[in-house]
Amino acid sequence: MSNKKSQIYLDYAATTPVDERVIKIMLPFFNKKFGNPASIHSFGQTAEAELTAQRAKFATAINARPEEIYFTSSATESNNLVLKGLSMANRDRGNHLIISAIEHDCVFESAKWLSQNGFEISIAPVDQFGQIKFNELAKLITPKTILVSIIHASNEIGTLQDLKKIGQLCKKNNIYFHTDTAQSFGKIALDVKKLNIDLLTASSHKIYGPKGVGLLYKKAGIKIQPLLHGGGQENGLRSSTVNVAGIVGFGKALELCLTEQTKESQRQIKLRDYLIKNILIKIPGSHLNGHPTNRLSNNINLRFDKIEGESIAMLLNEEGIAVSTGSACSSNKLEPSRVLLATGLEPAKVHGSLRISLGRWTTKSDLDYLIKKLIPIIKQLRAISPF
Repeated sequence: MSNKKSQIYLDYAATTPVDERVIKIMLPFFNKKFGNPASIHSFGQTAEAELTAQRAKFATAINARPEEIYFTSSATESNNLVLKGLSMANRDRGNHLIISAIEHDCVFESAKWLSQNGFEISIAPVDQFGQIKFNELAKLITPKTILVSIIHASNEIGTLQDLKKIGQLCKKNNIYFHTDTAQSFGKIALDVKKLNIDLLTASSHKIYGPKGVGLLYKKAGIKIQPLLHGGGQENGLRSSTVNVAGIVGFGKALELCLTEQTKESQRQIKLRDYLIKNILIKIPGSHLNGHPTNRLSNNINLRFDKIEGESIAMLLNEEGIAVSTGSACSSNKLEPSRVLLATGLEPAKVHGSLRISLGRWTTKSDLDYLIKKLIPIIKQLRAISPF
């Protein structure tokens, strides 16, 4: 990356840098407090005590019990564990699952795998803003439905779902309700009891913690068949030597998010709305994807007529600005975004989309620089566009 005048990171939805305060608290667990929690000696006991403390911290944050918190390697693993593990363990209850049309690939692909292994999958549609069509969701429920899995905040377009309303529907019908909160965890207050959430997944690297650590909340009494078999760690649900250093970092990251949540959310909303307003005014043929207000505080997803988002992202990268064309997990795919297609957009319009996501260190001057560079890039691409 040569001749760049700036280095501006605006892809926080893909991953976040690890906060220095998180790194500092993790360091002793690599070479001083490095014990295996399964060991009975003092090194192991120290690690186990820390693990217990972290479990309690996460439980308190979402109004759960410590024994309902399980640590995994990622939100992807947690989501796979919920869909596959719960389905396999509850065949006696039914074989039908419902997911939304805008789920993350790990939920969508897990559901696809289940459909090839004796389960029926229904897709709940969304409206033009990416919000679940609640009446349509309710109609999909059958006596064989065992699970409804709805993402809280879209990783692509940022739209938020009404978890309480969906949770009440599931409770009324005696169906398990799971939500993927990888993008909203730490940004928005979550209470699993008030929202009637039975299962919840989250990710460390989305909240300034280390990669390789995820979370699963599973309400007590819910049966899940393990995907990993071995030493029986995490109360038999997830065998593997526990990543204590990563979990400690995840815990510190959560602590910082909760402390700064309200102030940081308000700051990001101001920046988000400032950027949306300026781009829509200064660049003709630009449109906002997702809900105009009921969206993540840090998410801006825009589409530009007659050009492709990949080209915009590449030229912005040449100016030292990092943005995305969608989910980082599937950004190497050339197919139009499944999420944007679900909102009713035509494939040609979907290809012109760009995701900009803000974070803890984003400033107004960063956004002004982005706007300054984006305007001529759009003009340049339209001048040579085959559309």
